Amino acid sequence: MIIRKSAGELDLMRRSGVILAETITRVVEAVAPGISTRDLDRIAAKVIADAGAEPSFLGYGGGGGGQIPFPATICASINDEIVHGIPSGERVLRDGDLVSLDFGAIWQGFHSDSAVTVFVGAPPDDDAKRLVEVTEAALDAAIAVVRPGGRLSDIGHAIEQTAVTHGLGIVREYGGHGIGRAMHEDPFIQNWGAPGRGPELKPGLVIAIEPMLTLGGDATRVMPDGWTVRTADGSLAAHFEHTVAITKAGAEVLTAR
Repeated sequence: MIIRKSAGELDLMRRSGVILAETITRVVEAVAPGISTRDLDRIAAKVIADAGAEPSFLGYGGGGGGQIPFPATICASINDEIVHGIPSGERVLRDGDLVSLDFGAIWQGFHSDSAVTVFVGAPPDDDAKRLVEVTEAALDAAIAVVRPGGRLSDIGHAIEQTAVTHGLGIVREYGGHGIGRAMHEDPFIQNWGAPGRGPELKPGLVIAIEPMLTLGGDATRVMPDGWTVRTADGSLAAHFEHTVAITKAGAEVLTAR
């Protein structure tokens, strides 16, 4: 069921987004060779707590299939890891790494969700630079088509067209989602497809748009920890995400930095 938010609920989500944007800024400033992903996780946890909010990811999931609840505040995915990497003191960032950082926060019961991919230390090679720049451009293209009266599949189509134009692979097993009182609400938003299909975009809908692109194919594999998702062919991956509200005026990015 798609849940549209009231004006008051949107105000709470705006505050959640502001807190998350500040958290991302602080963590990205700390990214450098020699820092562990656990260190980055601790920075995020402190910024969120100091703002009086709660982390969305900590304790999320678990249940069937032997998967443990997610044990950290952020996801930190390195190089060929696409999403859901678990921070660890043993995962130390190295010069030249590509790290995707995914964040979630809860303010007075409402979630926000956002992700960035950044380079560690040394300037990237041309392919890695293209991957990151195009993935962020795909997010921008998707946001640009969000407007009242549009259709849900317009979002995935914009992402796919951006990726295909630049010869990048699209992760098809994972995608965006509605967001509000739950981190994952209807509708699911695939990152590919024909335009003009699916539910109509109406004011009050809040969605997390998150393209995930690769330098290789679209196949993925889940690691034994039950969370970390990697590219099946070992190619580099990038991930960008914003929480976006549909208003009468168009798209409002709640997690803008």
